[in-house]
Amino acid sequence: MNTKRNYLLLTPGPLSTSETVREAMLQDWCTWDKDYNEGIVTPIRKGLLAIAGLDEDEYTDVLLQGSGTYCVEATIGAAVKPTDKLLILANGAYGKRMAQIAEYYHIDHVLVSLHETELVTGEVARKALEANPDITHLSMVHSETTTGLLNPIEEVAEVLKGRNITFIVDAMSSFGGVPIDMKKLDIDFLVSSANKCIQGVPGFGFIIARKSELQYCKGVSKSLSLDIYDQWDAMEKGHGKWRFTSPTHVVRAFKQAMDELAAEGGVEARHARYCRNHDVLVEGMRSLGFKTLLKDEVQSPIITSFLYPDKEFDFKEFYHQLKEKGFVIYPGKISQADTFRIGNIGDVFPEDFSRLIEAIKTVAK
Repeated sequence: MNTKRNYLLLTPGPLSTSETVREAMLQDWCTWDKDYNEGIVTPIRKGLLAIAGLDEDEYTDVLLQGSGTYCVEATIGAAVKPTDKLLILANGAYGKRMAQIAEYYHIDHVLVSLHETELVTGEVARKALEANPDITHLSMVHSETTTGLLNPIEEVAEVLKGRNITFIVDAMSSFGGVPIDMKKLDIDFLVSSANKCIQGVPGFGFIIARKSELQYCKGVSKSLSLDIYDQWDAMEKGHGKWRFTSPTHVVRAFKQAMDELAAEGGVEARHARYCRNHDVLVEGMRSLGFKTLLKDEVQSPIITSFLYPDKEFDFKEFYHQLKEKGFVIYPGKISQADTFRIGNIGDVFPEDFSRLIEAIKTVAK
């Protein structure tokens, strides 16, 4: 059986996975079996807390079927009660998606929508809270892959100190690849997905939560399948058993991906590799005349947006020619500029980006 790659997936997730992660999916698992629940699911749950550097007495986590957005929706839908008010700080598509969720659930909320290249800073949070003193919950995106911005959650956390506001962070494209001190930042709910920086495959996400905050979610969710309290309660009582059919092959692959993260040296080492990937990419692209959308000081190492070099630039043709050479990149998502994006995460290395630059040299002529 061929488990080799057909191309390098230079996107923000799904992303290029290792051959050993893909091979981990070749065996079938029984969802009721002890080998699966206690041998795979439970170690994953413990491992996620270890990656976050958290104490099992104070924090816990819950795995949930579906994409990362399922987990964001599940968290907002269970953590924010009808009597609460949610402040959403957004500077891209994924922050705005939180507002869509709030609207669907008829949650009282305030959306502060910034320009897509403007950071969500502590000052932005402070002004919004002063204008809305009845806020009980604040949600924001850490790594906004619409552009590649890395929002300073540390600044927002500092503003929230002493305000008794529940802090929800979408760390979809940063957890496992960018150091996050969840306890120090007093984050109550952190949401991420299997197919991002831990380098698994799509199929489920997870919520890391302060136990006391998760327990407040009991009976709040208006969705059966997205009820994170009931999902957590079932996993606790069932030693890893999911309420409904779990994506067994994806879960086993994620366990392999977590083992590989540890073998690489943990989050710090992976972050360093992603930064090297980004540096090689940007240096090479600039040498070819491409310009980055963002300034270096606000750019994350996760994904990089490049401006079209001229009005005649044909992204579709550029994309297909690169795909033929073994590289798949991403179209732009920003509304006010013509861009394309290249992801720096996954089982990819600086030498892969050197090869990409050589390929672009021939395509961009």
